[in-house]
Amino acid sequence: MDLGERIARRRSARQNGRVIVDRDYLSPVVHRPEPVGRGPVLEQLLDALEPVFDGELPPPVAVVGPPGSGTSAIVTALFDALNDQFGGSNRAIGTTTRAGSADPVTWFVVVDGRQVESPFAFYRAVLDGISSDRIPESGVGTEELRERLCDRLARPDRRAVVAIDHHDEPETLGADRIRELLEPVADSVATVTVGQREPADQQGPTVTVPAYRDHELVDVITDRASNGLAAGALDHGDVRDLAAWADGNAHDALAALFGAAILATEDGADRIEPVHLEAARADVPADGVHVGRPLALPETRQRVLVTLSGIDAADRPIREIAAEIADRSSLTAGTVKRFLYELADEGIIERVPLPTDGTGGRQPSTVEPRFPTIAFRSLTATAVTDGDGGT
Repeated sequence: MDLGERIARRRSARQNGRVIVDRDYLSPVVHRPEPVGRGPVLEQLLDALEPVFDGELPPPVAVVGPPGSGTSAIVTALFDALNDQFGGSNRAIGTTTRAGSADPVTWFVVVDGRQVESPFAFYRAVLDGISSDRIPESGVGTEELRERLCDRLARPDRRAVVAIDHHDEPETLGADRIRELLEPVADSVATVTVGQREPADQQGPTVTVPAYRDHELVDVITDRASNGLAAGALDHGDVRDLAAWADGNAHDALAALFGAAILATEDGADRIEPVHLEAARADVPADGVHVGRPLALPETRQRVLVTLSGIDAADRPIREIAAEIADRSSLTAGTVKRFLYELADEGIIERVPLPTDGTGGRQPSTVEPRFPTIAFRSLTATAVTDGDGGT
């Protein structure tokens, strides 16, 4: 986006009284092309990947950091930049040597573990990153996709570096399983695992991403707000307070900022007021889960969570909650109840015990979301209407 376009969009926003200029800049599930304040970590990761510049594969690399430290953003940005620098994700990385031969081709692929819960989905995601051909979503088997991957990497001068993001989250393919799936092309592929923990048998370098310091998080929030909000919509003092409250977690800070902007818009306000920020912060659970996790669920389960977040579930047993959600959908109460228990097992919602009635029966429990519901509802609506989940 050029400077003239930025000015025009800001001017239009002020004339129309809008708070939000660009949702993507505010969204906690959209990564910036250049992560703010992460230069030293990017250099460390480049050091770990240094062999690719000599046409060789690096050893297995692990990128680890606490929630909200930007591990996903760092790897995504660097892999995008490497692919852009050398011709794009589906084109060869190569320069001409003095002997006139081409360097080996190396592709950089980021696979979101939240989106690949099966070998078929994993192979499809990798193929999509190394081939310009259309990869079928159905009608073929896992074996055929594996053979396509083997064919694509059959030549000795073709290689790929595959990053597996969120490998250590529930319901994702773990690092061990990924290595099994890549065994047929093990000589042509290097892996980068990205998460809060390194794999148990990590044998290569580990790049540690620290939590953001307050002043770094201020820069992150300021960057997002200056591009995503109308001028004057947020006080700088509120930015500092938000950064201090988030305690190094950029996801929580951005989820609260996004939520406050949504609340201000719904109120018809022309700026974000303290009441909006207070409500948005209260909506972000302490030690909660990234909003990207519920957004990666199948649409039916997302709709259950949307309804859950919109009803008064406090102090109500799960059976009552399931019945009300069922009344508002085409699902049965039994199906909704099963979904709620499964989502609780996955850590996306939390089961909270309720007081017993003293009869000695089974202790009832209710459920509470463990994710920012304001951001989730808004981003889910975008995913349903626009076909884009923002990830």
